[in-house]
Amino acid sequence: MYHLLADMVFVLHLSFIIFVIGGGLLAWQWRWMAFLHIPAAIWGLAIEFLNAPCPLTPLEQMLLHSAGEEAYQGEFIDHYIVPLIYPEADPHFFLEAGFFVLAVNCVIYAVIIMRIRSKKTKR
Repeated sequence: MYHLLADMVFVLHLSFIIFVIGGGLLAWQWRWMAFLHIPAAIWGLAIEFLNAPCPLTPLEQMLLHSAGEEAYQGEFIDHYIVPLIYPEADPHFFLEAGFFVLAVNCVIYAVIIMRIRSKKTKR
């Protein structure tokens, strides 16, 4: 049971990260999605820029330990994602990645705002 719960936390954690990165694209299609994405992006980027621990990481580690498995050390992204996309990450990787995610989302929301303003002026 604990292993299943740990897997569910893993999926939730990964889904949240993907949502923080690309949720602006969902807001492009469905404006109401911005009300979910913007707070999630602020939270995710704050954790990244402040080097704060995500509360899902210790929860997953505790569930893995309760399942009788050895829990990984460190953070979720360090353990699962960095080895896949950037195995030799330097200390600046997370700061650079955070600024990239911030820039992408700023561009997406700028385009959304321009589209909304353009539609209002056409009326």
